[in-house]
Amino acid sequence: MSNVVQEVIKLKEELGAVILAHNYQPPDVQDVADFVGDSLELSMKAMQVDAKFIVFCGVDFMAEQAAIINEEAVVLHPDPEAKCPMASMISAEDVRRARERYPKAPVVIYVNSPAVVKAEADYVVTSANAIDVVRTIDSDVILFGPDKHLAEYLAEKTGKRVIPVPEDGYCPVHVKFNPNEIKVLKSIYKDYVFIAHPECPASVRASADFIGSTSQMIKFVKNCSNKCFLVGTEIGIIHRMTKECTDKSFVPASTSAVCEDMKKITIEKLLQSLRNKLYRVEVDKKVATKVRKALENTFDVLGVEPPWSKK
Repeated sequence: MSNVVQEVIKLKEELGAVILAHNYQPPDVQDVADFVGDSLELSMKAMQVDAKFIVFCGVDFMAEQAAIINEEAVVLHPDPEAKCPMASMISAEDVRRARERYPKAPVVIYVNSPAVVKAEADYVVTSANAIDVVRTIDSDVILFGPDKHLAEYLAEKTGKRVIPVPEDGYCPVHVKFNPNEIKVLKSIYKDYVFIAHPECPASVRASADFIGSTSQMIKFVKNCSNKCFLVGTEIGIIHRMTKECTDKSFVPASTSAVCEDMKKITIEKLLQSLRNKLYRVEVDKKVATKVRKALENTFDVLGVEPPWSKK
């Protein structure tokens, strides 16, 4: 164990801090985290933890989300420059314009968005619960942003008209997967099951044996009788898969599927965050209230009590 890791653990205990890390974080950051998960899992954990400090190792919108749903904790983000490129593709004005054009259509916003955008939403979803939410909403037309590929996938799975807002939002990592390369890989790794994220383009999803969020991928891998997998999402997930499924093998469907922003958070920056209480994440109270309302709407259509109401 390195000196940096030892000091991270020591400071975490002294501060009464909880470290949350996304599945796409660097391996050494994942290894010192108290909990590793996808956006939905981390949001749930942020609501449930009783800690003075939450150090969120992920991109900016995730840290914002933690600050919104756990008002009692101080949320720290080790690198404010770790931003989600897709989240920057949508603005609050985009949503307002879409509402004007389709006044009767509910607005469903992907969690991968800035807080000010989620404040304009009727519902806020993750890739893990988006299908259930969209399917349950009493409307045949849905406005969804910012990922056009996920919007398309939701339309396929629900039979509803899902209008992307904006028209061309996408995840730069998931569009790196190439259907022709996938075909070649599947011919080489004949016994491998291809699992893909719904943010992948339709041409890639079409060849997938399983499509789901990263948490759904991990659950699938654990329960699958097959021992070998081609992984169609950001490469960081393979570290967690390998740790939790030691008897199985994983090959990235693209070695270029790396989120540079996720990798901006390093073990050294995590240490500095704990040592100097950097960088505190604060969200405007009016914005936070609106986002919480959209989240409550989401829990309501799913028939689930908001976790914060149990605290």
